[in-house]
Amino acid sequence: MCGITGALWNTPQKALDGATLKRMVESLRHRGPDDEGDWRSEFRLQEANEVRPGVALGFRRLSIIDLAGGHQPMSNEDGSVWMVFNGEIYNYLELRRRLEGSGHQFRTRCDSEAIVHLYEDLGVECFSHLNGMFAIAIWDERKRQLVLARDRLGQKPLYYRHEPRERLLFGSELKAILQAPDVPRELSRTAIDQYLTYQYVPHPYSIYQGIAKLPPGHAAVCDASGQLQVLQYWNVDFRRERTITMDEAAEELAPLLRSSVQLRMQSDVPLGAFLSGGVDSSLIVALMQEAASEPVKTFNINFPVSDYDESKYAQQVAQQLGTDHQQFTVTPDMFDVLPKLVWHYDEPFADSSAVPTWYVSQHTRRHVTVALSGDGGDELFAGYERYPAVALSEALEHVPPLRSLLASAWWQRLPTASRQKSRLRQLLRFTGGLSLPRKDRYLGWISVFDESRRASLYSEEFLERLPSIDPARFLGDAWDRCGPRDHVTCASLADLTTYLPCDLNTKVDIASMAHSLEVRQPFLDVRVVEFAASLPIALKCPRAALSAAIPGIFKRNRSFGKRVLRKAFTRLVPKNVWNRRKMGFGVPLEDWFRGGLKGLLRDTLLSDIALQRGLFREDELRQLVDEHLDGRANHAARLWALLILELWQREWLD
Repeated sequence: MCGITGALWNTPQKALDGATLKRMVESLRHRGPDDEGDWRSEFRLQEANEVRPGVALGFRRLSIIDLAGGHQPMSNEDGSVWMVFNGEIYNYLELRRRLEGSGHQFRTRCDSEAIVHLYEDLGVECFSHLNGMFAIAIWDERKRQLVLARDRLGQKPLYYRHEPRERLLFGSELKAILQAPDVPRELSRTAIDQYLTYQYVPHPYSIYQGIAKLPPGHAAVCDASGQLQVLQYWNVDFRRERTITMDEAAEELAPLLRSSVQLRMQSDVPLGAFLSGGVDSSLIVALMQEAASEPVKTFNINFPVSDYDESKYAQQVAQQLGTDHQQFTVTPDMFDVLPKLVWHYDEPFADSSAVPTWYVSQHTRRHVTVALSGDGGDELFAGYERYPAVALSEALEHVPPLRSLLASAWWQRLPTASRQKSRLRQLLRFTGGLSLPRKDRYLGWISVFDESRRASLYSEEFLERLPSIDPARFLGDAWDRCGPRDHVTCASLADLTTYLPCDLNTKVDIASMAHSLEVRQPFLDVRVVEFAASLPIALKCPRAALSAAIPGIFKRNRSFGKRVLRKAFTRLVPKNVWNRRKMGFGVPLEDWFRGGLKGLLRDTLLSDIALQRGLFREDELRQLVDEHLDGRANHAARLWALLILELWQREWLD
């Protein structure tokens, strides 16, 4: 696991000098404390005005496999291909055997070298043969092109700034690109609008105008003339649904997930796993323990707030599976951790579960260098609590009178519940969206600020300068990829390509790499992903019917999704884990804002500095703060998003 950065330039005025490259590399030290390297090739103008562009590659390394031999930048035998790479390729031994059979000579045991030789043979097509998580930059001397690539589901980040016909800058994090002294820090209003919708800035945007994220499953090729082409190398047909029985699916899934876990246990450094006590992390740990010759090291944190504490479940699972379990009790010091989160995440990022992810990564790194996690199971196997609501809304489309009754305005006159996990709050949120089209309904349920709230929040000046790019298109385009499939499948696979890469994978990557910890996600093996995406919804959760969906929403001891996982692995995971309700990895924001963070909230959002930015209307900001602090409403998620945005501007713009 590493950090990568560099540039390609086509004019001497845009050359990246050695000192700037060193600063870019140094800004990523936390991602790779074990080694560093850089390589540069100077710009030259040859005969007939032929341009030989300048290239720079920089690298920081966290050593995992072949500790002595994985130095980067890495080249092929004759130096015609140079590469920097962040991530892990789990099928590299299989690729290596194939490449050695075709005559390639290997100098190391690391996975990185397999990429170099595979690119020699296949060019840009090589990325579709990689099973792993990665961000890659390759300089091809013969073709005089710089190639960037990102893994299928965005487990590893990759930003770039393209200045047509002049320069391309790239980096694992924005802070690396910002080390170039002539890169402007111009706030993107489109990104703010997207951020306040989703709680993250979705690809291809970044918070800065002129800097983009390479979308997952894509490669970008910049040639000697400075022209950039972005290509999609992975595009699963989400419309395809297999005809398969439960027994057949379970029999096929079991060896796939077992293989994925075993591949991700390859390591030359200490390895363990996050264990929350939920289905996904418990299953991954059970499969690890099944394959291990000694107790697996597992890690869990708990907060001293009962609604957000899963530690008792983690302890039960660890005891039954026989793991070497470490549990840490954490009382977050938000005044200490908030500035660190704002600095490391580079962009405004409002998923508050970044706080516990930060702490579990910090404590886990004290014991191991690699940890496996259960991320991805909910999207692939319909595990989120919101999916029963999707199923119920689909069923209600067949009962128009009942749907009309539930969607009627009088429901919304009920007093608003101030607790985030209140059943009344969830009911009002559910019924409030029933009159909307299915995609808009789902977006309304998952949004931080819906369209009307954003419109009332923005100042007139901000609205006048806001480009006409509808944030709903990001989710809508992903939803449309599923075609005529059922609502739950559309929602879950849309989450797989939007929420998972932009929120969950970003959260885990930044929080873990801030502590030089590598996190691997077995559910995101390409074989598992493509298999799960093709399954009919009946193998994941009950059919979309009132009798099935209502218990999934209102019974606390009822699990709704993941039926095929249970069929395949029922004996591996304790029964109480399968039957428990999903809890989530949250923090008590509503209480913090009415308690210890009350002063910070007011002093930050309602300060002269914040109000003079001209982004938001003062009366709307004051109303949000006052309603929450008085207990009249729960605006915790909205206030957190606004607080993070303001703190980010103070760190990176002021």
